[in-house]
Amino acid sequence: MQPKVGILILGDQLSWHHPALTEAVPGETVVILAEVAEEALYVRHNRHKIVLLFSAMRHFATALQKRGFDVQYYRFEDGVASLLEACSRAHATWELDQLQLCEPGEYRLSEQMEGWSEQLGIPVSVLADSRFLASRSDFADWAAGRKQYRMEYFYREMRKRYGFLMEGSQPEGGKWNYDAENRSGWRGQCEIPARLAPVLDDTTSEVIETVLAHFPYNPGDLTAFRWSVTHEAAQAELDWFCEHALPLFGTYQDALAESSPWLFHGLISMYLNCGLLEPLAVCEQVETAYRRGHCSLAAAEGFIRQVLGWREYVRGLYWYQMPDYRELNALAAVRPLPEWFWTGSTDMRCLSQALKQSLDLGYAHHIQRLMVIGNFALIAGLSVSEVCDWYLAVYTDAYEWVELPNTLGMALFADGGIMASKPYAASGKYIQKQGDHCKACRYDPKKVTGDGACPYNSLYWDFIHRHSELLGQNPRMGLILGGWRKRAQEDRQAVLEWAENILDDLSVL
Repeated sequence: MQPKVGILILGDQLSWHHPALTEAVPGETVVILAEVAEEALYVRHNRHKIVLLFSAMRHFATALQKRGFDVQYYRFEDGVASLLEACSRAHATWELDQLQLCEPGEYRLSEQMEGWSEQLGIPVSVLADSRFLASRSDFADWAAGRKQYRMEYFYREMRKRYGFLMEGSQPEGGKWNYDAENRSGWRGQCEIPARLAPVLDDTTSEVIETVLAHFPYNPGDLTAFRWSVTHEAAQAELDWFCEHALPLFGTYQDALAESSPWLFHGLISMYLNCGLLEPLAVCEQVETAYRRGHCSLAAAEGFIRQVLGWREYVRGLYWYQMPDYRELNALAAVRPLPEWFWTGSTDMRCLSQALKQSLDLGYAHHIQRLMVIGNFALIAGLSVSEVCDWYLAVYTDAYEWVELPNTLGMALFADGGIMASKPYAASGKYIQKQGDHCKACRYDPKKVTGDGACPYNSLYWDFIHRHSELLGQNPRMGLILGGWRKRAQEDRQAVLEWAENILDDLSVL
């Protein structure tokens, strides 16, 4: 038998730029893909995510076979417990000489893989993930010696390195960041374009039936499944976005709307994170749209910042800080997660909408995640570990490398400021400004205490009071703390008592 190299491809690595595939030779290579129980069950994954990955893996296996590769594929029904078992079975079948794989995106898997060579009895090579635009060592070099790891400065270095939106050594338009121009709230100012209708082939339909049968209690309304499962279909979604939504993406990227879960967002993070799209090509396509005058500089910069800056930054920070990062809890937040986080059954309209959308569709945009759900979790002092596990479970684009820094660091400030320059806490007034949810809510964003008062308001001030010592060391919080301390004692006491009543029984909100 001719020597065989085994290549294990994980469900979030479905890319032709996979470092082991780029040099692979058909006929000398066995590609292993496996829908394993351990990966499907370690959190209560949204069914949209499971369907997306299982179907995309099956389609990728077919594409590999068309290119002449031998493929060893294990379906969920085959009962393979773990990735190691999948490799062991493939080795027994194909008598592999070696196994190659790309470094995983999650620390727990990286730890597991350290002993694989001994367990399998063949050499195992773990290759650097070249699909990202900054390697782990790139980020470590940038972070070395810094007291603060601010994304903005990392992003500027990435702009210079790749030349996106640059005029020589200077940023296009004279500014690095146009975020101030991308904060409009939603008041139905214009028509929201209708998205491409989903097309479900036989493979995806079969996977949906499998997931419904084996994951009956997981979140996710699969009658609304709309995600692409091939490289070509994901590219078509990106093409549609650049043509129809990109011009207004920046303007309304922070908006909250009753009428649409999508607004003008790209809906491509799940494809970037599983390999169906490549970050460099995505940024190039958006810059091309700007260069031909199809969108504003603010829209193009805002989008590219999310991919070239934010996505690369959180991945670098994750690996730079793990494994200790996951245990951080700077604000000692331990209050149990309310059960309605898994149902959306709360009278707070903005929170109910964001939760139900997240659970049903596996999707919410960054303001819903940060300033509606995350903000509530922050000011209510909800358990950091429970909140992080919830975010990892419900979103189609969630993997720990991207979820943990965004949730623990950005949303919950549990790292004490390693990531964010201040806590992203806000009252109901911010949510009212950004969208139209408040009109349909029984709570009044103008009221702080009393019947019908928006819970975000008193909880916000209770949060400021509760953590005043820590926040007092933050120069960005000085004005807010000063204003709170200047209020009459009886006024402050009334607010704190109202917040305490809310926190005593979150289940009734």
